[in-house]
Amino acid sequence: MALVIRPLLRLFKAGFVMAREGVFGLAHLPDLPPGPRLAIRLARLLERRSVRDKSADLRLSDAFNRLGPSYVKLGQFLATRADVVGKDAAEELAALQDRLPAFPQDEAIAAIAEQLGAPIDELFVEFGGAVAAASIAQVHPAVIEERDGTRRKVAVKILRPGVSRRFQKDLESYYLVARLAERFLPASRRLRPLAIVDTLARSVALEMDFRLEAAALSEMAENTASDPGFRVPAVNWLRTGKGVLVMEWIEGRKLSDVLGLIQDGQDLPALGASVIQSFLRHTLRDGFFHADMHQGNLFAEPDGTLVAVDFGITGRLSPQERRFLAEILYGFITRNYRRVAEVHFEAGYVPSNQDVDVFAQAIRAIGEPIHGQDASEISMARLLTQLFEVTELFDMRTQPQLIMLQKTMVVVEGVARSLNPHLDMWSTAEPVVREWIEQHLGPAGKLRDLGIGLSALNRVASDLPIFADRIGRLSEELESMAHKGLRFDSETAEAIGKAEARHTRYGRVALWIIAISLAAMAMNGVF
Repeated sequence: MALVIRPLLRLFKAGFVMAREGVFGLAHLPDLPPGPRLAIRLARLLERRSVRDKSADLRLSDAFNRLGPSYVKLGQFLATRADVVGKDAAEELAALQDRLPAFPQDEAIAAIAEQLGAPIDELFVEFGGAVAAASIAQVHPAVIEERDGTRRKVAVKILRPGVSRRFQKDLESYYLVARLAERFLPASRRLRPLAIVDTLARSVALEMDFRLEAAALSEMAENTASDPGFRVPAVNWLRTGKGVLVMEWIEGRKLSDVLGLIQDGQDLPALGASVIQSFLRHTLRDGFFHADMHQGNLFAEPDGTLVAVDFGITGRLSPQERRFLAEILYGFITRNYRRVAEVHFEAGYVPSNQDVDVFAQAIRAIGEPIHGQDASEISMARLLTQLFEVTELFDMRTQPQLIMLQKTMVVVEGVARSLNPHLDMWSTAEPVVREWIEQHLGPAGKLRDLGIGLSALNRVASDLPIFADRIGRLSEELESMAHKGLRFDSETAEAIGKAEARHTRYGRVALWIIAISLAAMAMNGVF
């Protein structure tokens, strides 16, 4: 019972805070059934007067920040699910930013000493105050001394004390809501609420182990070593642990500071194109991408190089999923809606009992309005939102592996458009997508696939003598069994005997228990 009561109490507390911050005032009452409409009207009686002048995004961000790190992360995560919370709510949640206060300096110093097993004076020559505080961690500037005596500025990322325990408690509430939704709201089952919470839980668990983030930085650095205009900070592995990550300090300006970028003389359209093309290159070429590419996690160095930080959340796509993504994007670019529809069926996104021609018609209704329009009016985010709006019509189930991709594509487009409002998404994306299509689905790709197939056949051929020997021995044993019957060695026979005896003994005990139980029942009936 306590396992249900505690999450319920936490949900009631969250509801009270949201009511006070005016979150329920954002709901559109005419669209709601009578029951929820009455509940929202009652909740609005708790609303503070001062929140009525607040914008929607401020109401949400203040409420989630007041509730703590796990709700901030939940809000950011739900911003990726327009199909669950609605397009308007997703846009409001997308504006949610971490504005949590930094935890004390002495706690940060203690956490470093505990994680790295050495006092801070031995690890850093200088250690400054927090310069950024988010839902899971905060960042401090510091200076380290290398073995050759040179000094270098670094960024020290420290996990918030107690944040893991807080997340685990709040996840119980999220799971309770998801289970209730799947049980009592049949329409929600297609959206797979439990799978959504599972994805959130997995994402947060990975994000709170900074060794995994360091590994992601290292992998991305290898993948992008030859990429023009993009890089990631180097990791200092000797000073990195589960709750502490030390990496190169980036001397650049955040992409959120557009006016500052203009003053620096940066080429904003080029930066916007670099954001889009870098993301698509990582996704299609490597199948490994930064899944939290908002303005605060991207820096522009003086020479225009784009630097990405905060790799706590990453996404991966299999080679097959990359092909589906490339063909879908290229189909929209070339207006080949029939092929876009076929790829959805091939990928299993649309059930096979649906009509491919009718689905192609729905895809055309989404794609045609974006062609021939001014570049500033063409939005990949809008296209994705419309694409997910047809999912219910064609009984498409939520694909958890694509959640991160959908969210990041929307965020990346928003970043690029903040730098260049007239960015043409399709002309910017087309070179990267076309290059991938040519390399993997064109003649060069087919030759490479043929080479991979021949290599696999060569490995099989080299193992043929081993297979032949095994098949020969198996054939001899089968022939022997046919003539002499099935034989066991002494150890096998002894083991079978013991197992049979044990089974017989347990069977007798069970029969005695049943007999005694029946006798007791009979005695109760008599007396």
